[in-house]
Formats: sequence, C-alpha cells, structure tokens
Amino acid sequence: MNWVLILVIGILKEKARIVFQFVSRGMIGLICIYFSNEFLKMQESSVAVGLNPISFLTVGTLGFSGFALLYGIVFFKTL
Repeated sequence: MNWVLILVIGILKEKARIVFQFVSRGMIGLICIYFSNEFLKMQESSVAVGLNPISFLTVGTLGFSGFALLYGIVFFKTL
C-alpha cells in the first residue's frame, strides 16, 4: 500500500513541475513581449505582438521559439 502512495505522490510532483514550467515560461514570455513592443515603439516601428491568451499559450508551450515565431509572423505580415 505504501508503494502506491509513493507512486501517486511522484506522479503529482512531476505534473506540478510541468505546470509550473509552463506558467513561468508564459509569464516571462509575456514580459519579454511587452518590453520588445515598447522598444520597437521607441524605434517608431509599427510591429507589435498582442498580449493575449494565444500569445501566452504559444510562448508557454514553445518558450523562446514561440517568442521568435510570434514576431516572425508579425514581421512577415508587414511585408
């Protein structure tokens, strides 16, 4: 019986770690998007990525690659 409890605790701990990593990547990504938008605004550029749940999910899932993907899409749309 004890080994089942240990197994369940291990699984829950792993899931909590995955959720924490996702949320922390998403929040850091949104902060980076905000500051990148502000920097581009100071440079008088019309390129800006929106701060919304889709951006959060993209950056939270893909990390820096998601950040680059969002800006790549916006830059591509301006061509």
